[in-house]
Amino acid sequence: MNFVDQAVITIKAGDGGKGCISFRRQAFIPKGGPDGGNGGRGGHIFLKADTHLSTLLDFHYKKHYQSENGRPGEGSQKSGRRGADLEIRVPCGTQVFEGETQIADLVKPDESICIARGGRGGRGNAVFATSTNQAPRYAEPGKPGVERTLQLELKLLADVGLVGLPNAGKSTLLSMLTTARPKIAPYPFTTLIPNLGVVRASDYENFVLADLPGLIEGASSGKGLGHDFLRHVDRTRVLLFLIDVTSPHPLEDLHVLKKELRAWKSDLSKRPALVVLSKCDLLEGAAPEGTWTMQISSATNQGLDELVKKLWEMLLKAPMPNSVNPVHPEEIHGT
Repeated sequence: MNFVDQAVITIKAGDGGKGCISFRRQAFIPKGGPDGGNGGRGGHIFLKADTHLSTLLDFHYKKHYQSENGRPGEGSQKSGRRGADLEIRVPCGTQVFEGETQIADLVKPDESICIARGGRGGRGNAVFATSTNQAPRYAEPGKPGVERTLQLELKLLADVGLVGLPNAGKSTLLSMLTTARPKIAPYPFTTLIPNLGVVRASDYENFVLADLPGLIEGASSGKGLGHDFLRHVDRTRVLLFLIDVTSPHPLEDLHVLKKELRAWKSDLSKRPALVVLSKCDLLEGAAPEGTWTMQISSATNQGLDELVKKLWEMLLKAPMPNSVNPVHPEEIHGT
Protein backbone atom coordinates (compact mmCIF):
# COMPACT_ATOMS: atom_id res chain seq x y z
CA MET A 1 0.00 0.00 0.00
CA ASN A 2 1.36 3.44 -0.89
CA PHE A 3 1.91 5.92 1.88
CA VAL A 4 -0.47 8.85 1.49
CA ASP A 5 0.14 11.82 3.73
CA GLN A 6 -1.86 14.64 2.12
CA ALA A 7 -5.53 14.91 1.22
CA VAL A 8 -8.21 17.52 0.53
CA ILE A 9 -11.78 16.99 1.74
CA THR A 10 -14.98 19.00 1.92
CA ILE A 11 -17.28 18.78 4.93
CA LYS A 12 -20.85 19.99 5.41
CA ALA A 13 -22.48 20.06 8.83
CA GLY A 14 -26.20 19.32 8.95
CA ASP A 15 -28.78 22.05 8.40
CA GLY A 16 -31.20 22.89 11.19
CA GLY A 17 -34.77 21.66 10.82
CA LYS A 18 -37.47 24.23 10.12
CA GLY A 19 -39.92 25.34 12.78
CA CYS A 20 -43.54 24.21 12.58
CA ILE A 21 -46.67 26.31 12.02
CA SER A 22 -49.49 24.56 13.83
CA PHE A 23 -52.59 25.36 15.88
CA ARG A 24 -54.10 23.31 18.63
CA ARG A 25 -57.27 21.40 17.65
CA GLN A 26 -59.13 19.88 20.58
CA ALA A 27 -62.78 18.96 21.13
CA PHE A 28 -64.85 21.48 23.08
CA ILE A 29 -62.07 24.12 22.82
CA PRO A 30 -63.38 26.65 20.26
CA LYS A 31 -60.14 28.64 19.84
CA GLY A 32 -56.91 26.63 19.94
CA GLY A 33 -53.64 28.54 20.21
CA PRO A 34 -50.39 28.07 18.26
CA ASP A 35 -48.47 24.92 19.15
CA GLY A 36 -45.80 24.57 16.44
CA GLY A 37 -42.55 23.06 17.78
CA ASN A 38 -38.94 24.00 17.06
CA GLY A 39 -36.76 22.27 14.50
CA GLY A 40 -33.81 20.15 15.63
CA ARG A 41 -30.25 21.35 15.15
CA GLY A 42 -28.10 19.87 12.42
CA GLY A 43 -25.37 17.36 13.25
CA HIS A 44 -21.89 18.60 14.10
CA ILE A 45 -18.75 17.17 12.48
CA PHE A 46 -15.78 16.09 14.60
CA LEU A 47 -12.24 15.01 13.74
CA LYS A 48 -10.71 12.41 16.06
CA ALA A 49 -7.17 11.04 16.20
CA ASP A 50 -7.04 7.24 15.90
CA THR A 51 -3.93 5.20 16.70
CA HIS A 52 -5.13 2.39 14.40
CA LEU A 53 -4.78 4.56 11.28
CA SER A 54 -1.43 5.28 9.63
CA THR A 55 -2.25 6.98 6.31
CA LEU A 56 -4.73 9.40 4.76
CA LEU A 57 -5.43 6.94 1.95
CA ASP A 58 -9.16 6.65 2.69
CA PHE A 59 -9.62 10.36 2.03
CA HIS A 60 -8.44 9.89 -1.54
CA TYR A 61 -11.43 7.66 -2.22
CA LYS A 62 -14.02 9.57 -0.22
CA LYS A 63 -13.62 13.34 -0.31
CA HIS A 64 -16.99 14.66 0.87
CA TYR A 65 -18.50 14.23 4.32
CA GLN A 66 -21.87 15.43 5.57
CA SER A 67 -23.64 15.04 8.89
CA GLU A 68 -27.38 14.58 9.24
CA ASN A 69 -29.86 17.45 8.97
CA GLY A 70 -32.12 18.27 11.90
CA ARG A 71 -35.76 17.21 11.64
CA PRO A 72 -38.55 19.82 11.38
CA GLY A 73 -40.71 20.65 14.39
CA GLU A 74 -44.24 19.25 14.76
CA GLY A 75 -47.54 20.26 16.28
CA SER A 76 -48.30 19.95 19.98
CA GLN A 77 -45.00 21.80 20.54
CA LYS A 78 -42.96 18.75 19.62
CA SER A 79 -39.36 19.65 18.77
CA GLY A 80 -37.71 18.00 15.81
CA ARG A 81 -34.97 15.43 16.39
CA ARG A 82 -31.37 16.62 16.29
CA GLY A 83 -29.29 15.51 13.36
CA ALA A 84 -26.73 12.81 14.19
CA ASP A 85 -23.17 14.06 14.66
CA LEU A 86 -20.47 12.72 12.35
CA GLU A 87 -17.05 11.64 13.62
CA ILE A 88 -14.24 11.46 11.07
CA ARG A 89 -11.20 9.50 12.25
CA VAL A 90 -7.71 10.52 11.17
CA PRO A 91 -4.21 9.23 12.04
CA CYS A 92 -2.39 10.69 15.02
CA GLY A 93 -0.13 13.44 13.73
CA THR A 94 -2.68 14.90 11.30
CA GLN A 95 -2.56 18.64 10.78
CA VAL A 96 -5.66 20.42 9.46
CA PHE A 97 -5.50 23.50 7.26
CA GLU A 98 -8.12 25.77 5.74
CA GLY A 99 -6.37 27.69 3.00
CA GLU A 100 -3.09 28.91 4.46
CA THR A 101 -4.34 28.78 8.06
CA GLN A 102 -3.59 25.82 10.29
CA ILE A 103 -6.64 25.23 12.45
CA ALA A 104 -5.80 21.97 14.25
CA ASP A 105 -2.99 19.56 15.06
CA LEU A 106 -4.25 16.18 16.27
CA VAL A 107 -1.31 14.59 18.05
CA LYS A 108 -2.65 12.72 21.09
CA PRO A 109 -4.60 9.45 20.75
CA ASP A 110 -8.39 10.00 20.84
CA GLU A 111 -7.93 13.78 20.68
CA SER A 112 -11.10 15.25 19.16
CA ILE A 113 -12.26 18.64 17.92
CA CYS A 114 -15.48 19.98 16.46
CA ILE A 115 -14.50 21.13 12.99
CA ALA A 116 -17.96 22.20 11.72
CA ARG A 117 -21.05 23.08 13.69
CA GLY A 118 -24.54 22.07 12.63
CA GLY A 119 -27.15 24.73 11.92
CA ARG A 120 -29.57 25.83 14.65
CA GLY A 121 -33.12 24.60 14.31
CA GLY A 122 -35.81 27.14 13.41
CA ARG A 123 -38.33 28.22 16.04
CA GLY A 124 -41.96 27.14 15.70
CA ASN A 125 -44.90 29.55 15.78
CA ALA A 126 -45.66 28.76 19.43
CA VAL A 127 -42.58 30.77 20.37
CA PHE A 128 -43.88 33.91 18.68
CA ALA A 129 -47.25 34.08 20.41
CA THR A 130 -47.77 37.35 22.35
CA SER A 131 -50.67 39.15 23.94
CA THR A 132 -51.09 41.22 20.79
CA ASN A 133 -50.40 38.41 18.32
CA GLN A 134 -52.06 35.33 19.69
CA ALA A 135 -52.11 33.40 16.40
CA PRO A 136 -48.76 33.89 14.63
CA ARG A 137 -48.72 32.23 11.24
CA TYR A 138 -44.99 32.07 10.69
CA ALA A 139 -42.01 30.06 11.88
CA GLU A 140 -38.28 30.21 11.26
CA PRO A 141 -36.42 28.10 8.73
CA GLY A 142 -33.42 26.17 10.06
CA LYS A 143 -29.95 27.69 9.81
CA PRO A 144 -27.52 26.06 7.35
CA GLY A 145 -24.64 24.01 8.74
CA VAL A 146 -21.02 25.09 8.32
CA GLU A 147 -19.34 24.00 5.11
CA ARG A 148 -15.55 23.93 4.73
CA THR A 149 -12.78 22.70 2.48
CA LEU A 150 -9.93 21.24 4.51
CA GLN A 151 -6.38 20.20 3.67
CA LEU A 152 -5.14 17.30 5.76
CA GLU A 153 -1.43 16.64 6.17
CA LEU A 154 0.05 13.76 8.13
CA LYS A 155 3.39 14.09 9.88
CA LEU A 156 4.76 10.94 11.43
CA LEU A 157 5.12 10.78 15.19
CA ALA A 158 8.46 9.17 16.01
CA ASP A 159 11.04 9.55 18.76
CA VAL A 160 14.09 9.03 16.53
CA GLY A 161 14.30 9.82 12.82
CA LEU A 162 16.89 8.11 10.60
CA VAL A 163 18.42 10.67 8.24
CA GLY A 164 20.77 9.64 5.46
CA LEU A 165 21.51 9.67 1.77
CA PRO A 166 20.01 6.86 -0.34
CA ASN A 167 21.57 3.46 0.42
CA ALA A 168 23.11 4.60 3.70
CA GLY A 169 21.77 1.48 5.42
CA LYS A 170 18.75 3.01 7.19
CA SER A 171 16.30 0.24 6.28
CA THR A 172 18.74 -2.48 7.28
CA LEU A 173 19.35 -0.81 10.63
CA LEU A 174 15.59 -0.52 11.25
CA SER A 175 15.12 -4.21 10.47
CA MET A 176 17.87 -5.15 12.94
CA LEU A 177 16.64 -3.00 15.82
CA THR A 178 12.89 -3.63 15.41
CA THR A 179 10.41 -6.14 14.02
CA ALA A 180 9.71 -3.85 11.05
CA ARG A 181 10.48 -5.33 7.64
CA PRO A 182 11.14 -2.46 5.21
CA LYS A 183 12.14 -3.12 1.61
CA ILE A 184 15.92 -3.52 1.30
CA ALA A 185 17.72 -3.47 -2.04
CA PRO A 186 21.09 -2.26 -3.42
CA TYR A 187 19.77 0.73 -5.37
CA PRO A 188 18.82 4.31 -4.47
CA PHE A 189 15.37 5.24 -3.16
CA THR A 190 14.47 1.70 -2.13
CA THR A 191 12.45 3.31 0.67
CA LEU A 192 9.65 5.33 -0.90
CA ILE A 193 7.48 5.54 2.20
CA PRO A 194 8.36 6.12 5.87
CA ASN A 195 8.61 2.96 7.96
CA LEU A 196 8.17 2.82 11.72
CA GLY A 197 9.46 0.32 14.25
CA VAL A 198 9.58 0.02 18.02
CA VAL A 199 13.03 -0.35 19.58
CA ARG A 200 13.20 -2.04 22.98
CA ALA A 201 15.66 -0.16 25.16
CA SER A 202 15.04 -2.41 28.19
CA ASP A 203 12.38 -4.74 29.54
CA TYR A 204 10.12 -1.80 30.34
CA GLU A 205 11.35 0.95 28.02
CA ASN A 206 11.05 1.42 24.26
CA PHE A 207 10.95 4.14 21.63
CA VAL A 208 9.74 4.59 18.05
CA LEU A 209 12.30 4.70 15.25
CA ALA A 210 11.38 6.04 11.80
CA ASP A 211 13.22 5.03 8.63
CA LEU A 212 12.56 8.03 6.41
CA PRO A 213 13.02 8.07 2.61
CA GLY A 214 16.53 8.92 1.41
CA LEU A 215 17.51 12.57 1.30
CA ILE A 216 19.52 14.13 -1.52
CA GLU A 217 21.02 17.54 -2.18
CA GLY A 218 18.25 19.92 -3.24
CA ALA A 219 15.53 18.07 -1.31
CA SER A 220 14.45 21.29 0.43
CA SER A 221 13.55 22.70 -2.99
CA GLY A 222 11.65 19.55 -3.96
CA LYS A 223 14.29 17.33 -5.61
CA GLY A 224 14.11 13.58 -5.18
CA LEU A 225 11.52 12.72 -2.53
CA GLY A 226 12.04 16.25 -1.25
CA HIS A 227 9.16 17.59 0.75
CA ASP A 228 7.64 14.11 1.11
CA PHE A 229 10.64 13.27 3.29
CA LEU A 230 11.29 16.54 5.09
CA ARG A 231 7.79 17.12 6.47
CA HIS A 232 8.18 14.04 8.68
CA VAL A 233 11.43 15.21 10.28
CA ASP A 234 9.52 17.95 12.15
CA ARG A 235 8.00 15.50 14.64
CA THR A 236 11.13 13.57 15.64
CA ARG A 237 12.77 14.36 18.96
CA VAL A 238 16.24 13.04 18.08
CA LEU A 239 17.92 12.83 14.67
CA LEU A 240 20.19 9.92 13.80
CA PHE A 241 22.47 10.83 10.89
CA LEU A 242 23.62 7.65 9.18
CA ILE A 243 26.72 8.07 7.01
CA ASP A 244 27.93 5.30 4.70
CA VAL A 245 31.56 4.57 5.57
CA THR A 246 32.17 3.40 1.97
CA SER A 247 31.21 6.80 0.55
CA PRO A 248 34.05 8.63 -1.22
CA HIS A 249 33.21 11.80 0.73
CA PRO A 250 31.49 11.00 4.07
CA LEU A 251 32.05 14.47 5.54
CA GLU A 252 30.50 16.05 2.46
CA ASP A 253 27.53 13.68 2.79
CA LEU A 254 26.94 14.88 6.34
CA HIS A 255 27.22 18.51 5.22
CA VAL A 256 24.57 17.93 2.53
CA LEU A 257 22.16 16.37 5.02
CA LYS A 258 22.51 19.15 7.56
CA LYS A 259 22.27 21.86 4.91
CA GLU A 260 18.98 20.48 3.55
CA LEU A 261 17.47 20.20 7.03
CA ARG A 262 18.42 23.80 7.82
CA ALA A 263 16.96 24.98 4.51
CA TRP A 264 13.68 23.22 5.27
CA LYS A 265 13.36 24.48 8.85
CA SER A 266 16.13 26.35 10.62
CA ASP A 267 15.37 25.04 14.12
CA LEU A 268 16.10 21.46 13.01
CA SER A 269 19.78 22.29 13.39
CA LYS A 270 19.14 22.61 17.15
CA ARG A 271 17.46 19.21 17.43
CA PRO A 272 19.51 16.64 19.45
CA ALA A 273 21.44 14.54 16.95
CA LEU A 274 23.77 11.56 16.74
CA VAL A 275 26.18 11.06 13.82
CA VAL A 276 26.99 7.41 13.09
CA LEU A 277 29.16 5.68 10.50
CA SER A 278 27.35 2.67 9.03
CA LYS A 279 28.53 -0.46 7.17
CA CYS A 280 31.77 -0.56 9.15
CA ASP A 281 32.19 -4.25 8.35
CA LEU A 282 33.16 -3.07 4.86
CA LEU A 283 35.76 -0.64 6.17
CA GLU A 284 39.30 -1.22 4.97
CA GLY A 285 41.83 0.48 7.19
CA ALA A 286 41.12 3.34 9.60
CA ALA A 287 37.79 5.13 9.73
CA PRO A 288 37.65 8.51 7.94
CA GLU A 289 38.21 11.56 10.09
CA GLY A 290 35.12 13.45 11.17
CA THR A 291 32.73 14.26 13.99
CA TRP A 292 31.38 10.72 14.21
CA THR A 293 29.88 9.66 17.52
CA MET A 294 30.30 5.96 16.85
CA GLN A 295 30.64 3.24 14.22
CA ILE A 296 28.16 0.44 13.58
CA SER A 297 27.51 -2.49 11.31
CA SER A 298 23.99 -3.82 10.91
CA ALA A 299 25.37 -6.90 9.12
CA THR A 300 27.52 -7.96 12.09
CA ASN A 301 25.60 -6.24 14.95
CA GLN A 302 28.69 -4.18 15.73
CA GLY A 303 27.79 -1.28 18.03
CA LEU A 304 23.99 -1.76 17.87
CA ASP A 305 23.50 -2.29 21.61
CA GLU A 306 25.60 0.76 22.37
CA LEU A 307 23.62 2.75 19.77
CA VAL A 308 20.27 1.88 21.38
CA LYS A 309 21.60 2.80 24.82
CA LYS A 310 22.91 6.14 23.55
CA LEU A 311 19.66 7.01 21.78
CA TRP A 312 17.62 6.20 24.88
CA GLU A 313 19.85 8.44 27.02
CA MET A 314 19.34 11.27 24.53
CA LEU A 315 15.56 10.77 24.48
CA LEU A 316 15.37 11.06 28.26
CA LYS A 317 16.73 14.60 27.93
CA ALA A 318 15.23 15.62 24.58
CA PRO A 319 12.26 18.02 24.61
CA MET A 320 9.09 17.29 22.70
CA PRO A 321 9.02 19.01 19.28
CA ASN A 322 6.82 22.07 19.10
CA SER A 323 3.32 21.43 17.82
CA VAL A 324 0.30 23.60 17.29
CA ASN A 325 -2.31 23.33 20.01
CA PRO A 326 -5.65 22.10 18.71
CA VAL A 327 -7.93 24.97 17.78
CA HIS A 328 -11.65 24.60 18.29
CA PRO A 329 -13.06 26.46 15.30
CA GLU A 330 -16.65 26.14 16.47
CA GLU A 331 -17.66 26.35 20.10
CA ILE A 332 -20.65 24.16 20.87
CA HIS A 333 -23.16 25.67 23.24
CA GLY A 334 -25.16 22.94 24.91
CA THR A 335 -27.46 22.29 21.92
